[in-house]
Amino acid sequence: MIYFDNSATTKPYKEVLDAFVTVSQNYFANPSSIHSKGGETERLIYQARKTVAGLLKVKPAEIIFTSGGTEGNNTAIKGIALKHQERGKHLITSEVEHASSYETFHYLESLGFEVTYLPVNSSGEISLEELEKSIRKDTILVSLIHVNNEVGTIQPIVDAGKILKNFPKVFFHVDHVQGIGKIPLPFKEAAIDLCTMSGHKFHGLKGTGILYKREGVTLSPLLTGGVQEASVRAGTENVAGIVSIAKALRMTFDRMEYGIRSMETVKQRMMDELSVMEGITINTPSKSAPHIINFSIHGVKPEVMIHTLDQKEIYVSTRSACSSKQAGASRILLAMGLGEKKAGTAIRMSLSFDNTLDEAEVVLKELKNAVVQLQTVMG
Repeated sequence: MIYFDNSATTKPYKEVLDAFVTVSQNYFANPSSIHSKGGETERLIYQARKTVAGLLKVKPAEIIFTSGGTEGNNTAIKGIALKHQERGKHLITSEVEHASSYETFHYLESLGFEVTYLPVNSSGEISLEELEKSIRKDTILVSLIHVNNEVGTIQPIVDAGKILKNFPKVFFHVDHVQGIGKIPLPFKEAAIDLCTMSGHKFHGLKGTGILYKREGVTLSPLLTGGVQEASVRAGTENVAGIVSIAKALRMTFDRMEYGIRSMETVKQRMMDELSVMEGITINTPSKSAPHIINFSIHGVKPEVMIHTLDQKEIYVSTRSACSSKQAGASRILLAMGLGEKKAGTAIRMSLSFDNTLDEAEVVLKELKNAVVQLQTVMG
């Protein structure tokens, strides 16, 4: 099996699974209970929060544990909009956001908010000048994806943060789901107020996530009830999930320097070979994240190619897993101006630290054979 769909989800580390099972078996008490067993469980959460904060170079009180990227993005975007709407109802984002952010902004428009969707160039990048021009007196939030989940474009988050320092009343949210563990992001230097991460993108478990909320930032919570997670997220904590995401993040950071170099080597080999294959156009820009390769195959439906490779136990995808079953062309590629044909025939391959050059050679060989076969059949 060759798994090249790591942007959809990664395989959990064995140690992460072991931690989840151990905590579930031995520390099952409710952390809000005042007896000693509850106290033991509460201390596990405290230690996990401290570990995550240390890795991200922030304060433990600035870490909110969530169920993943979708909840984190919704909490940050809706939370700021609803809490601070008396000050203004203008929001800024881009045309290439993940669905969990993009659809949230559409929802807020139905509530009377005004949203500016920044266009992108052919590489998928926003214009910093356009960002600055778009800020108004009633702007309360700028929300940007760090690494695009379909093509791997890296947005200029630090430079955007420097611009926003001149607008202290505007909150800055970053969707860091595809960037965490692959592209370092200095939260303080970028003046980030809120930042979303998801455990299953860095070998943690599905249903686990992290929301960084800078000290002093106030939100309207999605979930109300108890005072868990600093009253931002009510409900009994997923203790085993919290411990497991802290372990996954620590293990990923421990492997990150070597892992990034390894992915860059594999990606470059793939890009070099794909660029000379007949009938293939690479959509990922040259300056991009080390783990994502997006390309279009002329005259071949992506789902047909995916099933063809699947028969060889090679697993890839079309676009974001959240949107992969939708018909039609990729919204992201259309926003980049690549046209209906390219946007409708795109394949995404995405790597982890564990993928190898030997795997890449097998994938390239099978892909080349499949392209020739399918273009003959469909031509």
